[in-house]
Amino acid sequence: MKAGNRKVGARLRIVLQPNIAIGPGKADLLDGIRRTGSIAAAGRDMGMSYKRAWLLVETMNTCFRAALVEAAKGGAHGGGARLTPLGEDVLHRYRRMEAKAAKAIAADMRALCSALVAPARKKS
Repeated sequence: MKAGNRKVGARLRIVLQPNIAIGPGKADLLDGIRRTGSIAAAGRDMGMSYKRAWLLVETMNTCFRAALVEAAKGGAHGGGARLTPLGEDVLHRYRRMEAKAAKAIAADMRALCSALVAPARKKS
């Protein structure tokens, strides 16, 4: 949803103290790993370092009863990563919850957006 030239919206996070088990960034990372077959490539696509991408994957893998991502070490043919069946299920359920939440709050979001102050325009 847009308000003027600003993007407005809600962000869903599933929290298991003290960690965020999954939120929008981690879901996007899982999508990238599924698409590219690589933690490093998925992180690069999101503008994050390999170390940060690995840290997020490790956090997700420890928040759930089993790993969401399996990684293979590099070698002559290179490494890779893939979502496990649980990873696919968690990502699917998270995206479904996002869509349900957006639908549930749509009218209130429109009302809030109409009450926002218009951003100042830059002078040229």
